[in-house]
Amino acid sequence: MSEHGTTTQVLLTCGDAPAELVEARLDAPRDDEVLVRIEAVGLCHTDLATRAALGTTPAVLGHEGCGIVEQIGAAVSGVRVGERVVLSFRSCGSCERCLGGAPAYCEQSQRLNNAGRRPDGSATVTVDGHPVFASFFGQSSFASHALVAASACVPVGDVAPEVAAPLGCGFLTGAGAVLNVLRPGAGDRLLVVGAGGVGAAAVLAARSEGVEVIVVEPLASRRELVGSFGAKAYESFDELADPGISHALDTSGRPEVVDRVLGLLDPLGTLAVVGLGRARAEIDVRRLMLRGLTLRGCVEGDAVPHELIPDLLRRHAAGTLPLDRLVTTFPLAQWDAAVAEQRAGRVLKPVMLP
Repeated sequence: MSEHGTTTQVLLTCGDAPAELVEARLDAPRDDEVLVRIEAVGLCHTDLATRAALGTTPAVLGHEGCGIVEQIGAAVSGVRVGERVVLSFRSCGSCERCLGGAPAYCEQSQRLNNAGRRPDGSATVTVDGHPVFASFFGQSSFASHALVAASACVPVGDVAPEVAAPLGCGFLTGAGAVLNVLRPGAGDRLLVVGAGGVGAAAVLAARSEGVEVIVVEPLASRRELVGSFGAKAYESFDELADPGISHALDTSGRPEVVDRVLGLLDPLGTLAVVGLGRARAEIDVRRLMLRGLTLRGCVEGDAVPHELIPDLLRRHAAGTLPLDRLVTTFPLAQWDAAVAEQRAGRVLKPVMLP
């Protein structure tokens, strides 16, 4: 570690080729940045979708990091060296949406999270002297170290890093969709479509509020897991009889699910959509209008990470949000194996340990 940067290991992905751990040079922190030694990082569908979209562009992905702050920039406040932090998405903090408590919809979100470089165009990671796509979600945490904007770091104290890491995105999205967007209460019934990492986190959040939950999930192992949390789980929509659903969350990313779920909602019901899949869906607009239904998109659980992440960790510590039961750990070098296990449905939320 020096003022000129840090030599570290990164997981380099390039199209369909096997991921590879390689030595890289990580730039030194600027005034508003911190250097974090990564302890754990969640594997999210967004990582896989981005890898596919980048084609043969070499990239360092990862956007659910958790680790220990090792170095801070000259202007950093609120984050200390030696502190454990969760790394979440970046936002500018100054646009109308950020100031209005909606940082997930920041006007600069694309430039801050998906450009592959800092907002000024400078690279953060070089491999063999060549810049690679990095600074993903402002972090690129499939690595031994990550360079992160201090504003994206949420101090989390003494918590298991493999539990905290997915709160940077996946668990944040599922829990936030319930607690911030749908907000079901006593007497309501919530339908969750898909019980992967995001859906299972949504189930836990709803159950921590005492809400009745119904889940549609084709995999028996996932149905069994959410059933142990108190949800009623079914293999298909055809098994639902007189569901009486007031709120619904789709995590599947399948357009045909949207209209099907709208048809199950009670009048004045709300469906929130978080899944990334094909972009277009056909819906019955007449039904939407006449029954007063709401169809709502949701990004990052509509969360302010510095508020929701500590809240979720308090629920976890109290035993009402057992996020540890959703996690399976893998060495970072076994990233491809973790991807295969997730796609096969044998694990719910892979978390990589550098």
